[in-house]
Amino acid sequence: QVQLVESGGGLVQAGGSLKLSCAASGRAFSSYAMGWFRQAPGKERELVAAISRSGGSTYIVDFVKGRFTISRDNAKNTVYLQMNSLKPEDTAAYFCAAGYCAGYQCYNINRSEYHYWGQGTQVTVSS
Repeated sequence: QVQLVESGGGLVQAGGSLKLSCAASGRAFSSYAMGWFRQAPGKERELVAAISRSGGSTYIVDFVKGRFTISRDNAKNTVYLQMNSLKPEDTAAYFCAAGYCAGYQCYNINRSEYHYWGQGTQVTVSS
């Protein structure tokens, strides 16, 4: 089992940047593929980015591609989401999640493949 705690959210103006962090504790962090999701009020929770156990493979959804980057530091048990050129429509609660993935280079893109979730951190982008 793994516990996840997000940080780094806040209020930022459109065009600004934020870097979210997700610190993991518990079972070996490198055993998990990781993902960042977001959920806006009244909307479904959606995948934003995913990263493999090694960090060598990543997936970024189209609507944030070119603006967001996911990375991880297994030595620090932390996964990051760098968000640049933020837009008001990026406003949401952001959650990190951990899931099992057989290969060291595989990642998960389906919500059902993630088994552990953090409590979320709010990102608000003003226009």
